[in-house]
Amino acid sequence: MRTLLFIIRKEFIQLFRNKIMVRIIFVLPLIQLIVLSYTATFEIKVIRLHIVDFDRSRTARDLTSHFSGSPFYKIVEYSNSNKLAEQDILRGSAQQIITIPAGFEKDLNTTGQAKVQLATDAIDGAAAALMNAYTLSIIQDFNMNLLVESSGLPVEEPIHITWSFWFNPELNYKNYMVPGILVLLVTIISMFLSGMNMVKEKEIGTIEQINVTPIKKYQFIIGKLLPYWIVALFELSFGLILAKFVFNIPILGSVWLIFLVASVYLLVTLGLALLISTKTNTQQQAMFLSWFFLVVFILMSGLFTPVESMPQWAKIINWLNPIAYFVEVIRMIMLKGSGFIDVLRNLVLLGVYATVALTVAVWQYRKTT
Repeated sequence: MRTLLFIIRKEFIQLFRNKIMVRIIFVLPLIQLIVLSYTATFEIKVIRLHIVDFDRSRTARDLTSHFSGSPFYKIVEYSNSNKLAEQDILRGSAQQIITIPAGFEKDLNTTGQAKVQLATDAIDGAAAALMNAYTLSIIQDFNMNLLVESSGLPVEEPIHITWSFWFNPELNYKNYMVPGILVLLVTIISMFLSGMNMVKEKEIGTIEQINVTPIKKYQFIIGKLLPYWIVALFELSFGLILAKFVFNIPILGSVWLIFLVASVYLLVTLGLALLISTKTNTQQQAMFLSWFFLVVFILMSGLFTPVESMPQWAKIINWLNPIAYFVEVIRMIMLKGSGFIDVLRNLVLLGVYATVALTVAVWQYRKTT
């Protein structure tokens, strides 16, 4: 036990002696949390709209006013040229084109029907679908107004819908992103830095000196990994404080349950970092190999896009993704107030994952003279 404490003390001294490492651990996560929380969003707050009006009638202007009066639309141009509208789309100045044909008002008055063309820049398919839905809802509202004016009576809808948004009533995207970003930060600390620290001992040759000492393998491994386990939990504590008091993210569930799951999750990432360090000889190799797995894990974790939208084969592969388990759990606890029973399945899977990762990593590590 005394030997283990000496190794842990040595790791903390070595860690805080490196000024660059201290900045990486304490300053960069703060910057990442603040920047990503505001920028990593799929919300559409402004739609740049070009209106091509060949009719120039009162009804056409009334339709246009429905868009100009909405805070989600910015009319970048109001013209009577399809070519000019297409150029705006090609330049990226506009995202949508609404074309009102000549005779629009006349057709409405004579036949009760008229056509409007809607074109959307669909390079970003998800954004295009949202923009299309917003625009169609405004046109539908305009249609209802026309029906009321033509009949002189209010139009009764056959089905009345009452709706509510659970767990995020204001539809604040930061509530969804910040918990996931906290998982990303503790993953980087535990997986990157611990693995690179192990490989650094190889590069400078000190690991050979340690190997010829009476220090047992389990003492060396625990002493090398435990400081980063502690630092990552501290980062999580700091991130939760920022989430609560800076971003006003609700924490409806137990904070202790978050730390329980995080403690098990960090055993997984530390085990993977140790396994990578046994297969690499330089910090550069360890960094690139860790980054390869981390990018795949992050993109498939549900941090940015729903796991349910993935193909079936990707969902099967995602069973091996520890980040997906922790992202789901931390959102459930913070936003839904889920309890121990609700997250037990993910906690057990993380425990199994940690056992396997650490067992294989320790087995692969060879303490040779």
